[in-house]
Parts: sequence; structure tokens; C-alpha cells
Amino acid sequence: MPVDVQHILHSGSERIDQTLERLLPAPDTIPHSIHRALRHTVFAGGKRLRPILCMEAARMVAHHKNSAASYPDGVEELGSAIEMLHTYSLVHDDLPALDNDDLRRGKPTCHVVFGEAIAILAGDALQTQAYEVLSNLRCPAPAIVSIVREISIATGTVEGMIGGQVLDIEGERQAPTAAMVEAIHRAKTGALITTSLVCGGIYAGASPDRVEHLRVFGKKAGLAFQIIDDVLDVTQSSEQLGKTAGKDTATVKATWPAVYGIEKSLADAANLITAAFAEMEGFGASAEPLKAVARYLVERKH
Repeated sequence: MPVDVQHILHSGSERIDQTLERLLPAPDTIPHSIHRALRHTVFAGGKRLRPILCMEAARMVAHHKNSAASYPDGVEELGSAIEMLHTYSLVHDDLPALDNDDLRRGKPTCHVVFGEAIAILAGDALQTQAYEVLSNLRCPAPAIVSIVREISIATGTVEGMIGGQVLDIEGERQAPTAAMVEAIHRAKTGALITTSLVCGGIYAGASPDRVEHLRVFGKKAGLAFQIIDDVLDVTQSSEQLGKTAGKDTATVKATWPAVYGIEKSLADAANLITAAFAEMEGFGASAEPLKAVARYLVERKH
């Protein structure tokens, strides 16, 4: 039976939105400014791809282990914590000291609405809140420790999200090389996508070898995702993207199309997804929903 990827994306996004609404402080919680600021970006209409990948990885593992058709209990809280971390990175990434962007997800960025000081603190607050949620996950304590370790590394400075951001900043207005662009993409974007899949597997009780298959799958799918993001930046409008188009070109950022051109970039992304799918062969039909979401990553237009 064909997988309805739009249903997976829509229902997964709704599930995460409902969980985030429950986990985040209400907008009238004192101090008002910080709670309204962090919710401003969290609920600005993101696709929730990372938490959806996390939940689908967990569901795949659970289904393969015991034919369970539903998500493991509480996995949406793990996905929501990952979305908080992703959103904190966006709030900081948009600041004048970094990418200096005034549009995110089709809305004014956090610092434009609330000022730089509150935006910085809103990002900090989302990161802190994420780890509070992770500490209360409904899975065995050793799994929680493994998940926190994986996420800490993926968001850190050594081949993680923060390190990737530093490489991106330092690479601006330099002639991009293949090695530079791959290092930036694997760390800045790919690491959190990979850990979303890995942590979903750990949450559902995947064996170490299954976790490693998810890790390789995530590395390939995460790189493909960012390659397509690079292509969209130079082929779509700001209205279509929900963020300022052409920024990568204007700041001479290290991007895949800048090194390889658009046609080869699209081919590379497609090849990476094909290679990623090979890692899922051991899961059989249980992997089809997750593969459908990964395929969407390279076929999306925004």
C-alpha cells in the first residue's frame, strides 16, 4: 500500500504542535516578554521535519520489534525537545551578529519583534527547556542518558550544530571548496537531523547495530536535505521559502550549488537518498513511512 507522506507530515506536525503547546510556558507567564518571544518562533509555522523523523524512526523500530503500529508512548515529547533545540538555533542564527535575517518561516524574526536581548535569551530558554523535557522522558534511564549524550554532541562544537555555524561564519566571502561545504553541511544541519533519527531509535529500544544503520541513514539524508535547501535558496522566492531568498549568494556562503552547480546538486541529493534507503533494508516494510519522509526532503519546493 502506498505511503501517504502528506498525512504523516500533517498529523506529525499537529502532534508536535499540541505537545509544544503543553510543554512551553503560557504567553501570560511572568516575565511575559521572554515567553511570548520564544513562542513567537516556535509557533511560526515550521514543518517539524526533525521531530517527525524522530517519531517515524521510533515507530519503525517498534513495528519491526513487535508489530506495534503506533508510536511509542511519549515519543512526541522527545520530538518536541528536538524541535525546541532546532528553533533556538534559528533564533540565534537570525541575529544581526550571525546571519542578520529579518524573515523566518514567513514572519518577522524574533529579534525584529522583541529586540536582540530578548531574542538571545529566548534562544537560551528554549535550549534549557529542551533539556528539562529530555530529563523527564518516558523511557528507561539508560536510554535517557544515551539520548542526552547524542543530542549534546550533535548540538556541540565538534562536528555538531554550533561548530557548523562557526565554520559557516568563518567561511563567508571565501571561495567555497568541496571539503568546506561538506563539513559545514554535515555539522550545521546534518548532525541534528541524524540525532533525531538515532534518538528515536534509542527511545524505541533499537539494538546498537540498528542504531548505527539509523545513524548512517541520517547522515546521508541530512546532507541531501541541506543540498536541496541550498538549491532552493537560489531558485525560489522569499515568499515561497518563508525566509529571505538569495542570502547565501549575497554573502558568498559555502553552498553545494556554488561548488557543483544546480544540476549536479540535485543529482547528488537524489543519490544520497538512494544510498540512505539501502541502510533501511533490514527493517523491511516497517521502514516505508520513514523512507517516504526522507524522499520528501529532496522533492520539496520550499
